[in-house]
Amino acid sequence: MRIDLVSEHASPLAAIGGVDAGGQNVHVAALAAGLARRGHDVTVHTRRDDESLPERVVTQDGYNVAHVPAGPPRELAKDELLPHMTEFASVLREQWTAAPPDVVHAHFWMSGLAAVEAAAGLPTPVLQTFHALGSVKRRHQGAADTSPPNRIDLERGLCRDVDHVVATCSDEVFELRRLGLPHDRATIVPCGVDTSVFTPRGPVAERTDRRRLLVLGRLVERKGQDDAVRALRAVPDAELVVVGGPPADAVDADPEVRRLRAIALEEGVADRLVFAGAVPRADVPAWVRSADVVLAVPWYEPFGITPLEAMACGRPVVATAVGGLVDTVVGGVTGELVPPRDPARLGEVLAALLADDERRASYGAAGVRRARARYRWSRVVADTETVYRQAVARRSLVEVAR
Repeated sequence: MRIDLVSEHASPLAAIGGVDAGGQNVHVAALAAGLARRGHDVTVHTRRDDESLPERVVTQDGYNVAHVPAGPPRELAKDELLPHMTEFASVLREQWTAAPPDVVHAHFWMSGLAAVEAAAGLPTPVLQTFHALGSVKRRHQGAADTSPPNRIDLERGLCRDVDHVVATCSDEVFELRRLGLPHDRATIVPCGVDTSVFTPRGPVAERTDRRRLLVLGRLVERKGQDDAVRALRAVPDAELVVVGGPPADAVDADPEVRRLRAIALEEGVADRLVFAGAVPRADVPAWVRSADVVLAVPWYEPFGITPLEAMACGRPVVATAVGGLVDTVVGGVTGELVPPRDPARLGEVLAALLADDERRASYGAAGVRRARARYRWSRVVADTETVYRQAVARRSLVEVAR
């Protein structure tokens, strides 16, 4: 099949760890590569955010990246991109009218808007993965939510307009039904992990004699790093290493780093908080292997790839019981689930787990088995392809009926 993925702000070529570069970028890149390996002709359409970028790039993984001119060719926060989606759609429309793809799969709500507009009247089914929902963001962030005010209404419209939704977890399906999506127009296909790269054996990042707690991901408040910092008081023999955010040489100037350091100073744990900054994607497994426990403690999380990477490396996970983390982390088997925004409880759980070498080893071994059985990318890609073929078949029946 000719498959076009639309990912307006999350380029598969972007460096991971920036404010708007995280799990979606990883997901799109791995999905595109996996589909290409299965023999499909795959193109990822993403917004051109640098005037030096070529119009088209052929990646070493066998898929294409098309840089779509929409808005100024510079970095913009994703919440500023909505006014440029009409232009984005216009470029796609011109290309797809000349040569319609077999399937379009949009990633994030604004990509969905552009894809639906561009594919209108064409025989191509449009599938949607939201990666995050405005209704959930608004519930947790309230007045601090910087999304366009009509985001929820536009997402509700997408639930009507797209052919099918590829949801990443059971919690998301519940939210989508509240937006009006019929139960038969959603299929759960989780995010995945590369189990040939994230393995228990391999290089290990340098570490001190202290026990190591690791947080991996973007430095944004909702990720809960401040709760992890406060929980350090309960584990005086441990350090907290934060991987992600700006490059190491720019860490000191980052506002979120300064906020977290101020909290650490108040809590008396400043000497045990370490910021590694952004690291190359290839070095992430070594950092994960260096940890005694990996933390994923966001206020809310549409899916969360970090726990999968930790489990694949044989490391126990302590995660908040939110969103997709409830699906991936099995409490008492591969790790522990804790309430969000509860640093006291988090500290209690960490202290008990760090004191129990046998339980950590058991969780790590179970995590490897679970990651390889349920979340390896080859399975995720195959399941996604099945959804594509079903959507194409349904659309073909509709076209015949016309």
